[in-house]
Amino acid sequence: MLLVYLGMIHLLNAPFVKAFLWLFGFFVLVYTGIESIKNAGVIAQAELRGNSNTLTNSFLTGFLMSLFNPISILFWLGIYGSILANVADTYPVQQLLIYSGAIVLGVLLWDVTMAAASSIFRRFLKTGVLQTISWLSGLSLIGFGFYFGLQALKLLFFTKTWPF
Repeated sequence: MLLVYLGMIHLLNAPFVKAFLWLFGFFVLVYTGIESIKNAGVIAQAELRGNSNTLTNSFLTGFLMSLFNPISILFWLGIYGSILANVADTYPVQQLLIYSGAIVLGVLLWDVTMAAASSIFRRFLKTGVLQTISWLSGLSLIGFGFYFGLQALKLLFFTKTWPF
């Protein structure tokens, strides 16, 4: 998100870049959805073993891995960037910053809630329930992916922003 605000917003307004981001978002979401469905039957319960890592070390390791993961960076540029490029012309920068803050807060709340729920309910979530959740998540990702693909097709073939 920071890259988008540090100047990539001007690049994101170009029709070619918008189309690329919509298509990239389409491929990332559909691929992730298919992988979720494909791997739904491979859910294995992790064995509990003595772990010397503290909660802080585990958090920092996961945070840094996510922060510097190229796929994560491309995901945010593709998903968030394409949405931001679509609405940047209609909203002022201050409102976009508020929306971005709300997105960050929402992602943090969702991640903390899911981590707490999985920790609390892990003995109730049997393999069948986890497989169903993976299937539903995969279908949802594929659905959003097709939305992004439709937006790319609209931009590529049904607008007059292209010079050819």
